[in-house]
Amino acid sequence: MNKIILYIMFFLTLSSCSQNDEKIEYLNLSVGKVERIENFNSKFIPSRNVDVWLPDDYSDDKKYAVLYMHDGQMLFDSTTTWNGQEWGVDETMERLLKEDKIRNTIVVGIWNTAFRHSEYFPQKPFEDLPEAFRDSLLNTDNEDQESSLFKTEVNSNNYLKFIVHELKPFIDNKYATHSDKKNTFIAGSSMGGLISMYAICEYPEIFHGAGCLSTHWVGIFDTLNNPIPQLFSEYLEHNLPSAQNHKIYFDFGTETLDALYEPYQTKMDSILVKQGYNDQNWKTLKFEGENHSERAWNKRLDIPLKFLLNKEN
Repeated sequence: MNKIILYIMFFLTLSSCSQNDEKIEYLNLSVGKVERIENFNSKFIPSRNVDVWLPDDYSDDKKYAVLYMHDGQMLFDSTTTWNGQEWGVDETMERLLKEDKIRNTIVVGIWNTAFRHSEYFPQKPFEDLPEAFRDSLLNTDNEDQESSLFKTEVNSNNYLKFIVHELKPFIDNKYATHSDKKNTFIAGSSMGGLISMYAICEYPEIFHGAGCLSTHWVGIFDTLNNPIPQLFSEYLEHNLPSAQNHKIYFDFGTETLDALYEPYQTKMDSILVKQGYNDQNWKTLKFEGENHSERAWNKRLDIPLKFLLNKEN
């Protein structure tokens, strides 16, 4: 595919997840409710909003698993998103709960910021890139628009520290949660799929499962002479958590940006198989005709939720 076209597609996708500058007074939810923590302060990363979705029958007398999700402003209400799309997390979660398909769960939607690419790009593989290639990505004075993806130095290690050491203790203290690993999950799409993969690898003692939809294995928008996917596969091979007590979900479509992913996903899948993952703790699905959008992720969201949040394990 033409590099310019790929860039435009990626830019549109990136924009679809960027933080809305307007203050949102409420969310138009079909089911459940969202409690917003505005400008959650962190010593690791810039402050941002955090939306906590609670099911209709939420009660302090119960205990709930917790699903942390990235790009939080795109999850619940299409009337507040720039592109009029949403994941439909509230409707899908409530339906699965009523059908008794998943355990009692709350969802923590972490808003992104202008530094989304720098916060979601796995830091250890980035630091292993050839120096000249790495520097070219961070050179904001470069006329190549590729450099605009990274507004600052890659900071995903600190982003994960924020989730693990600041946000999770706050959520476990404020809400009636199961705080153990078996009931702690993380999920996202595109770059959010990358950081979810990175999270379960870096903190296998914290996260039991990761949902990685349309994982952006190319890291940037160009596949020509791009060393990033190889470094991702090497990182996964050396850091994949034990198959004995973790679950991982991957998927991809076949249109727009998703059309790039299959050969890279196939390689990652071979690593999981080699390290003992099977259909009990790992799933990779291909969705013919689906593109890289919230609307596409909405349509299949029930599949990773049922796989990760089922009551058996």
